[in-house]
Amino acid sequence: MIRYADESDFEILKKYDRHISEAELKNAINAKRILIMFREDCFIGLLRFNLFWDQHPFMNMLYLLEDCRRKGYGSQLVDFWEKEMAKNKYKIVLTSTLSNEQAQFFYRKNGYKDCGSLLLPDEPLEIILLKDLNQ
Repeated sequence: MIRYADESDFEILKKYDRHISEAELKNAINAKRILIMFREDCFIGLLRFNLFWDQHPFMNMLYLLEDCRRKGYGSQLVDFWEKEMAKNKYKIVLTSTLSNEQAQFFYRKNGYKDCGSLLLPDEPLEIILLKDLNQ
């Protein structure tokens, strides 16, 4: 089952999403910008997003519990998110990953295309990926 996170999910999300402050996590929950996935009523993953340039959905985080990886759950969660974004009339979605991470292959396999990059000091290249929801 996949659903939008609500306030009752804060503690579990706080445990697995340490990339943002607790205040920002609460903001993301209230803004309906976090999806959570369950298998047999147990939490197995999350997807957090925002709007790039305030107009394009950008997936900031996709996380699955270790034993749930490489079993299709990530693709299901991303597909659910993309359908939600299409329902809301968005035409494209974006994400990014570091060039030294395996996630780039996952995103490309799921229809994302490289569309740019960002190079921050002392960091590997960040690859920006885009998917056209109309195709």
